[in-house]
Amino acid sequence: MNAYLEILRPGNALMAVITVLLMVLISENFTFDALLACATVFIATGAGNSINDYFDHKIDAINRPKRPIPSGRISVKNAGLYSLLLFFLAILLGFIIGILPGIIVFSSSLLMIYYAYDLKKKCLIGNISISFLTGLSFVFAGVVLGEILISVYLAIFAFLMTMAREIVKDMEDMEGDRKEGASTLPLVKGVKFSANLAAFFMFSASFASPILYFLGIFNIFYLLVLIVAIVIFLKGALSIVKDQSKVTTKIVSRKIKTGMAITFLAFALGSPLVGYLF
Repeated sequence: MNAYLEILRPGNALMAVITVLLMVLISENFTFDALLACATVFIATGAGNSINDYFDHKIDAINRPKRPIPSGRISVKNAGLYSLLLFFLAILLGFIIGILPGIIVFSSSLLMIYYAYDLKKKCLIGNISISFLTGLSFVFAGVVLGEILISVYLAIFAFLMTMAREIVKDMEDMEGDRKEGASTLPLVKGVKFSANLAAFFMFSASFASPILYFLGIFNIFYLLVLIVAIVIFLKGALSIVKDQSKVTTKIVSRKIKTGMAITFLAFALGSPLVGYLF
């Protein structure tokens, strides 16, 4: 894969685009602004990933040496300039859509830069920041498509699950974070406390997510698919509480990502548009 594409972490960026597409399905609002919103979210997320690699290249040399910067495929300077160009493009697209979407993109871009520069090294604050940004993707789409209330419900779920994954990832990255003097939750409070907190967020999301069906936001297909995700989340929660080894944290991190993908599928299948087809 081309290094300039890889540094965007296109898989993660596409997950952000999916939040917009889900809101399109839910709102049944297929417009040009929706297309622009998809492009904006992909570019902004890619910029955030790129600037994160820019500031984290020393830690990545230990934790993830195959990434574009530590592997030497992109220079530190070029990664920084590339990130700023992407942020500018995302903000420009946001303001083309409208004033409020533009303000959201501009504000979230500043937060992503500050997160990569400083916040991610701070105990829990960094986790909250990135989880807030994940949920904000839904809210941004809701603003563009006129479904703000529903987008807030989905943002809450995304926040809970991202908090769990971010804490587990910090547990996985302790070696590099310790050498760089970061104050992540596992380093400050220990792996057991971190595991329990991550499990709390997984349990909270698992037990709260069916409410979206009972509120009438999604149809029965949502609930049927969601059960699979809930099982994955609960297994991950029990695993991390039982064992905090690096092997387990890697497995649980993948489980959370898989569970979130299945939940997004549940959102899509449970949307009104799909309900009409059946």
